[in-house]
Amino acid sequence: MFPKTSFTSIIVGVFLLYVLHTCWVMYGIVYTKPCENPKSDSCITPHLAGKPRLQLSVYTTVRPNADGGHSLIHREEEFDVNTRFERSVNVSLPKKTRKNGTLYAMVFLHQAGMNPWQDPHQVHLVTHLTTYMLPKPPEISLITGQDDPQKPDQQKPGADSELYRPVSHWRSRLTLNVVSENFLFDREVLPGDVHRYMRVYQNGKKMVYLPLLFVDELSNRVKDLMEINSSTTELPLTISYDSISLGKLRFWIHMQDAVYSLQQFGFTEKDADEIKGIFVDTNLYFLALTFFVAAFHLLFDFLAFKNDISFWKEKKSMVGMSSKAVLWRCFSTIMIFLYLLDEQTSLLVLVPAGVGSLIEVWKVKKAFKIHIVWRRFTPIFLFGKSDELEKQTEKYDTLAMRYLSYLLYPLCVGGAVYSLVFVKYKSWYSWLINSLVNGVYAFGFLFMLPQLFVNFKLKSVAHLPWKAFMYKAFNTFIDDVFAFIITMPTSHRLACFRDDVVFLIYLYQRWLYPVDRTRMNEYGVSYDEKPKGKSHKD
Repeated sequence: MFPKTSFTSIIVGVFLLYVLHTCWVMYGIVYTKPCENPKSDSCITPHLAGKPRLQLSVYTTVRPNADGGHSLIHREEEFDVNTRFERSVNVSLPKKTRKNGTLYAMVFLHQAGMNPWQDPHQVHLVTHLTTYMLPKPPEISLITGQDDPQKPDQQKPGADSELYRPVSHWRSRLTLNVVSENFLFDREVLPGDVHRYMRVYQNGKKMVYLPLLFVDELSNRVKDLMEINSSTTELPLTISYDSISLGKLRFWIHMQDAVYSLQQFGFTEKDADEIKGIFVDTNLYFLALTFFVAAFHLLFDFLAFKNDISFWKEKKSMVGMSSKAVLWRCFSTIMIFLYLLDEQTSLLVLVPAGVGSLIEVWKVKKAFKIHIVWRRFTPIFLFGKSDELEKQTEKYDTLAMRYLSYLLYPLCVGGAVYSLVFVKYKSWYSWLINSLVNGVYAFGFLFMLPQLFVNFKLKSVAHLPWKAFMYKAFNTFIDDVFAFIITMPTSHRLACFRDDVVFLIYLYQRWLYPVDRTRMNEYGVSYDEKPKGKSHKD
């Protein structure tokens, strides 16, 4: 009755609907419908249209309200909304802040020459100048035991326990924005995101809104944070200002809300910082490109996992497949996952690496035909037997691995010894993981060569999961783009480009060895093989 639709087609259709819906939502964010009739009482006119003389004042306080205890740290007289500036000031820290406390900034935009608390047409915002994070553990030389110069607070007894307690860090940047365009709002369709930043007053029959002041929290990056200790009495602060369009303001408000929501769901300051970097370090056009690239990366990731699992689920024979390459790939993904975990990498990179590790372990179980039998509480591992064709493939596989071992093992051992002598680490475990993963990153592509060697000996690539390969190939080139956007270790970034070469060689072999219909396909079945079963008569 209905045409048969594949699961992949449904997923692609849902993905396209998601992209179209996201584009519509983004359009609704950046576009605001203006008031069509300026003389109408429903229009809200801008206070900046009268070109008032303004002044910007920044205060610090240990309480987020305006009930005393504030200190003026900067005053920008003759403030011009359209003039960009950057000022550097030194801020004195109160005793409470130095004892792992907090400090706030109160930013006022008010009439020039007037006390901001006495100006009825002032606008102000309160923001944090401090945030809490775990201190970075010190690194030492594992041979000599010599470490970096420690801070006074870390040299006290019980300093080890302090490493696991969040401490106050100083935000060295304060970025301010004001909407410079004289936009006429319609009170009937006033955007909710702008409403919370808007203060209005009555001017006759007209409603007038005060300047839209905005504190850019996305510009506060982890790399700019400075740890505060009891001996710190003064710290630098860079106050920067730039005008902003209404569309960009609304977009920035939604992005800040999204980052805040992630933190409420358990994302740490470091995890949120990775997402901030995507928005802050790129312009809006490149950001739109990043969104589409990320969406397609997610789609190809899902399709690659789906086809890869389907391939290995139906896999009955390892003819033409390098079992040692499967084993090495499993070891590599686990080492990379442990390394990323030790480096406290973003969850955007860590979660896919963890899922990939579990899938690789399952592949090893299928490749070596491992069956687990439980006798009481003790697992017994049983290995299946190989047929003649699988033994021939294993012969080529072992030969390729032996040639590689002559080059690989000395390089890995030499690199581990060099790093032990000249590089500082947090612990022996950190050195071990770093040494293993550096071998994986630097020479890991060599372990993909046994499969290329087996393909060369058999003169066939029909046994490979080409659907999953192609999705992974697309994702490999997409990873090249993300390598410049998402913060990750340099070795992990270089590994993204290393994989490009291997996939190109696989594609060359695909062209070099056309499909032989007498050879077994990826499910261990020949195209020319007649189906087993009873013959049917007409």
